[in-house]
Amino acid sequence: ISDREIILEAAKTYDFALGYATDELLDDREIMLTAVKCQGLNLRLASKKFRNDKEIVLAAVNNMGWALEYASKRLRSDYEVVLAAVKNDGLALKFASDELRSDYNIITEAEKSHSWASHYALG
Repeated sequence: ISDREIILEAAKTYDFALGYATDELLDDREIMLTAVKCQGLNLRLASKKFRNDKEIVLAAVNNMGWALEYASKRLRSDYEVVLAAVKNDGLALKFASDELRSDYNIITEAEKSHSWASHYALG
């Protein structure tokens, strides 16, 4: 069994598995996608290319809305990504672009998820 296979299997179940991964394994798209599906905040360990990968970021924010904090600036401005994040946790609105923090539909969805979300709304 290779280190890759071990980390990939561990990432399916253990949210801390990436802590044992080498930089090379952290740069493996399949491992990162698996890891963020298990624990969205694993996005914090991702390289810039994965923080800018819409599929990986969507998987992360669907698991934990606060993972939006670690997404690229481009994806923090992406309507679909931000909507998924605030539906998971309305307080993720804090990490959205200013434009989306002013968007009525985004704010409404965020408030459905968390009553304090409006504290991060603009406008």
